[in-house]
Amino acid sequence: MTQLAVGDYLDNRYVIDRPIARGGMSTVYRCLDARLGREVAAKVMDERYVHDRIFLSRFQREARAMAQLSHPNLVNVYDFSHEGDQVFLIMELITGGTLRELLAERGPMPPHAAAVVMRATLTGLSIAHRKGMVHRDIKPDNILINSDHRVKLADFGLVRAAADSSHSTDQIVGTVSYLSPEQVDGSSMTQASDVYSAGIVLFELLTGTVPFSGDTPLAHAYARLSRDVPAASSRIEGVPKLFDELVATATSRNPRDRFEDAAEFLAALDDVARELNLPDYVVPVPTNSAANRAAAYPTSVTALNTPPPEPAARAFEERLFPDEPAGSTRVVGATPAPLAPPVRPVTAPPVPARVAPRDPAQQVAPRPAPPKPVSNRNALATTIFVAIAALLVAAVAVGSWWFGSGKYGELPALIV
Repeated sequence: MTQLAVGDYLDNRYVIDRPIARGGMSTVYRCLDARLGREVAAKVMDERYVHDRIFLSRFQREARAMAQLSHPNLVNVYDFSHEGDQVFLIMELITGGTLRELLAERGPMPPHAAAVVMRATLTGLSIAHRKGMVHRDIKPDNILINSDHRVKLADFGLVRAAADSSHSTDQIVGTVSYLSPEQVDGSSMTQASDVYSAGIVLFELLTGTVPFSGDTPLAHAYARLSRDVPAASSRIEGVPKLFDELVATATSRNPRDRFEDAAEFLAALDDVARELNLPDYVVPVPTNSAANRAAAYPTSVTALNTPPPEPAARAFEERLFPDEPAGSTRVVGATPAPLAPPVRPVTAPPVPARVAPRDPAQQVAPRPAPPKPVSNRNALATTIFVAIAALLVAAVAVGSWWFGSGKYGELPALIV
């Protein structure tokens, strides 16, 4: 499987931050959506499926169907892409953990806790069953617990797409412990097949174990063709008989004897919870989970400021605005303004550098005189203005003298 490095781009939009989990068919990475600025999860498929046209066609249809499903008990799917050698789903990022990790931390659950987990799981599964979908891989690893304690079902369509691909027709696709008999003997799959797997999950929640085992994975898988799932109360004390009956009906070897779909299983579970007057329960968030460990490291926001590779960014820009030069900025819907003439930048005079004091014995060169200010006035206009001003001042002075005390007086007659 091709490994992606931190900072790599998917579809020139999703920036790889760090891996969260790896499986046989895919690797899940925490990513940043550089366009919307939010954290998401990217499930990148194994390279063996990349060039399988049957897988790609099936998976694309399933991904579109998944994106149309929206419910608090389902992991939201945001995007799907087949880019070069990468096939991936972009999903809601769950920062809590898986039901598998919770079981590893706390062990078997009491009936009231198991009922709450199964109610959320079957609620999400019933939404998909109503749309005609079959999950094919119900197991604790695909039941997630978010940081707000909400239980969500994930991974619709992946196993179905792989099962129908040309490279998987000779294999049993799914997780051995939770396979329905139809998945083992090749019978047609129905929504009752998901009911069987959900019944195995309920058995494990109550007992902490799975019902079958074998020396090899194949022997483990074939055990369900000849044996019934035992009563949970036979493995652990404290399991009510009504829960044994729920598990027995859900895991009947004959699909016609099971609950028809997740909605019917959910209705029976609610009846049992009311009959036993089970208390409410808040599902705890796993503390030692891969998602929790990844969340302990803040996502690098610098990735949002790093543009995708230049050729890809330019190609994307040309697709949006084919008539405009690459690198230009445009507000969609705005009327372009006329271009203004270029403005010459005004530069400030250079600041003289600070010089260290010299030795007094050294001769100090005289500091050059500062340059004379250059006037932008016309010299002739200035001269004429000064002359007129001087004449006006002189005229005012003479007039003042004349009409004041400067008038000539008459001389008296001389006496001889």
